[in-house]
Amino acid sequence: MVIKLGFVVAEFNRDLTYMMEIEAEEHAKFLGAEVTEKFYVPGAYDMPLAIKKLLLNKDIDAVITIGCVIEGATQHDEIVVQHAARKIIDLSLEYNKPVTLGISGPGMTRLEASERIDYARRAVESAIKLVQRLA
Repeated sequence: MVIKLGFVVAEFNRDLTYMMEIEAEEHAKFLGAEVTEKFYVPGAYDMPLAIKKLLLNKDIDAVITIGCVIEGATQHDEIVVQHAARKIIDLSLEYNKPVTLGISGPGMTRLEASERIDYARRAVESAIKLVQRLA
């Protein structure tokens, strides 16, 4: 059985999320999974509706979120990641399918974010393991 994945990718900080997306897609292919659908959303905070749409698709086994939230002058980055992560967990439990967190941040500089593009690869690996173990 080929595991079918959906990606939800944030366009904010696209120079970084593009690299994360490529790394995640290559790792999925390496692990024998297939990325069958992608949604691009403005930012990490905007992911829940796209995640839900993918979870409603019976052909999608798991959803991977890809985003990067860099520290600003306020605590906005913390609020964005906390709320996105909470809703990601809620959706995974509601639809009984893995939704993994490939969002780096908060509290990172742009340099630190570039050093964490592997978060997306780890999210793919987690999704595949969960699908296999929960089947």
